[in-house]
Amino acid sequence: MTATTNTAAANTAAETLDAVDRALVNRLQDGIAVERRPFAGIAADLALSEEEVAGRVAALVGRGVLSRFGPMVHAERLGGGLTLAALAVPADDFDRVAAIVNGFPEVAHNYARQHALNMWFVVATERPDRVDTVLRAIAQATGLPVRNFPKLAEYTLDLRFRA
Repeated sequence: MTATTNTAAANTAAETLDAVDRALVNRLQDGIAVERRPFAGIAADLALSEEEVAGRVAALVGRGVLSRFGPMVHAERLGGGLTLAALAVPADDFDRVAAIVNGFPEVAHNYARQHALNMWFVVATERPDRVDTVLRAIAQATGLPVRNFPKLAEYTLDLRFRA
């Protein structure tokens, strides 16, 4: 499992984190074992109860410090499809298009960028042949051409943000 942060909310809320929340955010970035009691190891590491860990995680999500808390699965290793896609969205229509794109259950991430292609998102599907179908549906729903950037190689970075 992983936890991700919403940068704007995280920056605002980071100033209000106590030492335990900071330690928890830092510890969550190490990942969580998939096991019957996933909070047990974290609780032991931080000298907290499992209930306190779960409560603090829920509070961090509720405050927007963590934008997402849940498992990250590798769609391709499960036999699915995965691609990075981009749109060139008029600035005054960005929120409407983002809502449409985010409405597709196959869209895992969606980020604004300072570039002619200013909206980038990941599409993960249960079968590889569904990727093109979903991208065509997004193009039809938004009225904008979708650029597909299929993965050629995979690199893993150990990127962490210390709270």
